[in-house]
Amino acid sequence: MIKGKHLLSMADLTFEEVWGLIQRAHDLKKGPGRPVLEGKSVALLFEKPSLRTRVSFDVAVHQLGGHPLYLGREEVGMGEREPVADVGRVLSRYVSALVVRTFAQSTLETLARHSSVPVINALSDEEHPCQALADLLTIYEKKGGLEGVNIAFIGDGNNVATSLALGAASVGASFTIASPPGYHLPPKAEEEARRRAKRSGATITLVESPQEAVRGADVVYTDVWVSMGQGGETERRHKAFALFQVNQALMARAGDGALFMHPLPAHPGEEVSEGLLEHPQSVVFDQAENRLHVQKAILAEILG
Repeated sequence: MIKGKHLLSMADLTFEEVWGLIQRAHDLKKGPGRPVLEGKSVALLFEKPSLRTRVSFDVAVHQLGGHPLYLGREEVGMGEREPVADVGRVLSRYVSALVVRTFAQSTLETLARHSSVPVINALSDEEHPCQALADLLTIYEKKGGLEGVNIAFIGDGNNVATSLALGAASVGASFTIASPPGYHLPPKAEEEARRRAKRSGATITLVESPQEAVRGADVVYTDVWVSMGQGGETERRHKAFALFQVNQALMARAGDGALFMHPLPAHPGEEVSEGLLEHPQSVVFDQAENRLHVQKAILAEILG
């Protein structure tokens, strides 16, 4: 299906490929599967620290029979000790794929241009496709399907929101995002999401009221107000998002049995109220687990 391809954005996947990865992950979750990465090594090239992404990719490569090789920022120094292009040229002589967690989407694009092996986006400033696929797998499991599901995203139109909007539109799930002025989805991402939604029968809606966004929602999703690398914007962002906290009062406005989702790490008392992560409606830890299964599916499809 996607054998040998780069995965830099959800937009790199066709509708059929999104569905295929969700189904492959669902199947791999039932059992270990074949060691399709036997004899292969995968470089985990991380400029940003991580808990879920690093551990889930490391375990995913192991469970598929491969060898994960972690390379931190200090070891590689992309763009500092060595040009990004040269890192791609060298590493692709040693390993079968590069899994990259970086500050800039442009770094991924440069690596992909100069690498002879697939490059997988494990998070950048613009997108987080692995997270979005895990989210869709979680919704699929909990709701019994994806077509016609209404997802309400409360907060910043960031990398997580972008990938989820593109993924939801690809599988026929409607996506509404409530953000303060200046924090909506990037225009390019909104345009692609609307194009996909038109074909799948979904809708993409941008509003500025959390209460309006969650009306009738099957899923209520939020993320941190200040992402890694945005420390200088903390005060401004806290002020802008002060009325965008997801709490039980907001959840009560959503549809019956609405799920609460968050990619973690969370900041209780800010974007989410205290105790909501552990609420019966919360599936955040199922999301975290599903990162492993989705990433196994990505690796198996690209390298298997």
